[in-house]
Amino acid sequence: MAAYMRLRQICLVAPQLAPVIADISAIMGLDVCYRDGNVAKYGLENALMPVDTILLEVVAPFEPGPGTAAGRFIEKTGGRGGYMAIFCCEDPDARGARANAMGVRTANVITHAPYHGVQLHPRDCRAAFIEFNHTDGSDDVLGPYPPAGPDWQKSIRKDTTLALTEVEMQSEAPQALAEHWGRIIGIPADGTIVKLPNATFRFVQGDAEIMTGLTFKVADKAKVLDAAKARGCTVSGDEFFLCGVKFRLTA
Repeated sequence: MAAYMRLRQICLVAPQLAPVIADISAIMGLDVCYRDGNVAKYGLENALMPVDTILLEVVAPFEPGPGTAAGRFIEKTGGRGGYMAIFCCEDPDARGARANAMGVRTANVITHAPYHGVQLHPRDCRAAFIEFNHTDGSDDVLGPYPPAGPDWQKSIRKDTTLALTEVEMQSEAPQALAEHWGRIIGIPADGTIVKLPNATFRFVQGDAEIMTGLTFKVADKAKVLDAAKARGCTVSGDEFFLCGVKFRLTA
């Protein structure tokens, strides 16, 4: 199989799931396609919303405190920053082995046939979890993707939000972090940019290594920003803050 690497999913973490999902749905015009019962064993609940062919997921712990990895993330960061970047590729095990050879440990391996995923340790990835996954017989971007449920494609809406185009990562040494992620992902950094076929990771100067923002192409920026204000979000220019990250809008 030919090698490929695409952004499949971004995962954010919230102290409570329902209010955040309600806000994202109302502001961005996105619909929930699936809630995955498999995450309950990690002490979590979740919801996934398709943004064209990229999934936006929010997870939240059932109980507050450090009893889950997501809960520890919230306590450590004060609820700031995105949690996980998930990529689909031709061979997660081979990609994970190459990361292991760089000193990036495997944190978890998940198999729910035909889906197979390899999650790398966030301490070694820096800034966020990285996961590589593959679904047998699903090289079509609109094909089956079990983590998003059996009919995720039917929940795609494009009346408000058209695409998720960019992920912003922050570091005190952004070029070094870009190069590190580029080596893990297998796409060499161009300065502070790692460009995938369907999205760009941009690394910027900041006081900590975290995922700080998501950029969305929308049909009407003013309408989305008004909706964000109405939901009580802090709005500045073409962006607003929600679920630990900046939602940045482009036309």
